Amino acid sequence: MYFVRTAGERDLEKVRALLVESFHATYDSLHGRAKAEDLITHLFSPAALKTRLVRKDAEFLVADDGRNIGGMGYAAMSHQLTKTVMLHLLYVRPTLQRQGIGRDIFAELETCFPDAEIMRLEVEPQNAAAIAFYLSHGFTEIGRNENSGAGQSGIPALIFEKPLEGH
Repeated sequence: MYFVRTAGERDLEKVRALLVESFHATYDSLHGRAKAEDLITHLFSPAALKTRLVRKDAEFLVADDGRNIGGMGYAAMSHQLTKTVMLHLLYVRPTLQRQGIGRDIFAELETCFPDAEIMRLEVEPQNAAAIAFYLSHGFTEIGRNENSGAGQSGIPALIFEKPLEGH
């Protein structure tokens, strides 16, 4: 049984291993292993993860069973968009997908930003599983980012939004 909790510095090594495994499982077939490695090096370096962990207007969560990290999520208030929280990362270990871990992390993230009215995210247009997940959780596609998509990866991204409860 996995429980969602706030990540701590001691989790970062396991989180990075989960991200590397999940990222390769998702993106190697779409963009090639070398491109995935480049993105991992840039996006998931220990320093980049620690920066996310200590950001004050953000939430960094893990799904933990006491031994392993089965999933992680990271969202932060947007500095450009008013009352908007950006869902930057939501990954579940490939062998644990479709067991409710992503749903539980997402549900917790939705409650962490009382001043936000909208949650927004960017997703790789070919990532059908992620798109299906977000659509099933109330998101609608609102546009496309051709330039810096998916966290400055340089890969175009679809933009999805959903209103948060109580707004």
